[in-house]
Amino acid sequence: MIKTEVSPTVSTFLQQEKRLLIGGEWVPSLSGKKIPAINPADGKVLTYFEAGNEEDVNRAVEAARKAFETGEWPAMTPLEREKLLWKIAEIIEQHADELAELETLDNGKPISNALNIDVAGASNVFRYYAGWPTKLRGETNPVSRSGYLNYTMREPVGVVGQIIPWNYPLMMASWKLAPALAAGTTIILKPAEQTSLSALRLGELLIEAGVPAGVINIITGTGAEAGTAISSHPGIDKIAFTGSTTVGQQIMTAGSSNIKKISLELGGKSPNIIFADADIGAAAIGAAEGIFYNMGQDCTAGSRVFVQREVYEEVVEKIVSYAKELKIGYGTDPSTQIGPIVSARQLDRVMEYVQIGVEEGARLLTGGNRVTKDSFDNGYFIEPAVFADVKNTMRIAQEEIFGPVVTIIPFENENTLINQANDSIYGLGAGIWTRDVSKAHSVAKQLKAGMVWINSYGAVDPAAPFGGYKMSGNGREMGEYAMELYTEIKSVWVKIG
Repeated sequence: MIKTEVSPTVSTFLQQEKRLLIGGEWVPSLSGKKIPAINPADGKVLTYFEAGNEEDVNRAVEAARKAFETGEWPAMTPLEREKLLWKIAEIIEQHADELAELETLDNGKPISNALNIDVAGASNVFRYYAGWPTKLRGETNPVSRSGYLNYTMREPVGVVGQIIPWNYPLMMASWKLAPALAAGTTIILKPAEQTSLSALRLGELLIEAGVPAGVINIITGTGAEAGTAISSHPGIDKIAFTGSTTVGQQIMTAGSSNIKKISLELGGKSPNIIFADADIGAAAIGAAEGIFYNMGQDCTAGSRVFVQREVYEEVVEKIVSYAKELKIGYGTDPSTQIGPIVSARQLDRVMEYVQIGVEEGARLLTGGNRVTKDSFDNGYFIEPAVFADVKNTMRIAQEEIFGPVVTIIPFENENTLINQANDSIYGLGAGIWTRDVSKAHSVAKQLKAGMVWINSYGAVDPAAPFGGYKMSGNGREMGEYAMELYTEIKSVWVKIG
């Protein structure tokens, strides 16, 4: 069992007092309350951070509004913003090892994933959006009114509230911050109370990169206090939220007070479909990785694996074998493939759903037990669980578990499959495994999902849109589509004759 020591750089950061970033200064919360940052691998306190409240949000909004309307930020040219974003990407890369270690300690994910996926992805997103400030443009429109010129201007939406989840803390911060900065908005960022440390360290790096005071403000705290205050604040023009569907509904209600622009990236119960003519070996591994990656704590997780009857038992056997071979361990161990669940509360939720699946009559073939051996007693570890003979109407097939629990559902043919795959309140992602190109495109067209992967699962890129249908949210992050979220269109009429 390897449990690496904390590096000197991260140790120094953990020992420092964690405060709120408001108006370019690190300040204490007016409440004076603190929240512990818990290491999910051993249940111990890593450090404490501020419990921001409504008064702190008020201060942050005031600072963000001032920075948006006056000072250095609105006077900065698009090319200067471009250079700033590029510099942020470089600084993230320079501190990659430190950020990855911090993410692993706070979230539990394997260090290799934190470094090669999360941190690398964060820097790549900033680098991609560095190209956008100089590309935002308006248009001239061929209006039919004689004697008029009409053109449009694309302008930053104003002050933005961004609320991010605990499953990809640094990556989600980058997905939100980079396009908002490219558009010229100012921001109040609230990280999840379970995983606030990488956002706070990122805040220090943003100041180092030269982000002007008040452009980015970071308010740590609970969703009930800080999150609610941000969602309902009349001085905030737009909310971007990633998290649960239930909280997304609450944010829509709260934001209606001043008709905020709201974009939501919410839950999923994504179908991953394996046809009998697929490369079964590749499909089974892809399906297993699609649910067990990041301990299943992924909104796009392929948690419903549909397998055509002819190859059902073969695929089930391969997924079970894959699950049993995954190495469970501390995220700081480079050989770890499955780390702990993020919190005791989330562990209890996953364990409860395993019990529900058993009671519903699904066949639990492996996993689902809390791991207490090998010094894991106080950590939030669970064996990856595989359920076979699942019916799509079962709760474990309909409700988002957000853990390493896969439900494998047999189907007869394409006609019966489509109805089952679409029978969900969610519509975020979907996977299709087949050698038949025509079938792949036909099924992809019929699936009610914002993203469909064919003979692969879960690929993302800063240039490609990310988002879902139905109760998986609205709006699209990444690519040019995210710039729509953070800008307004102004139509200008000029009498010329």
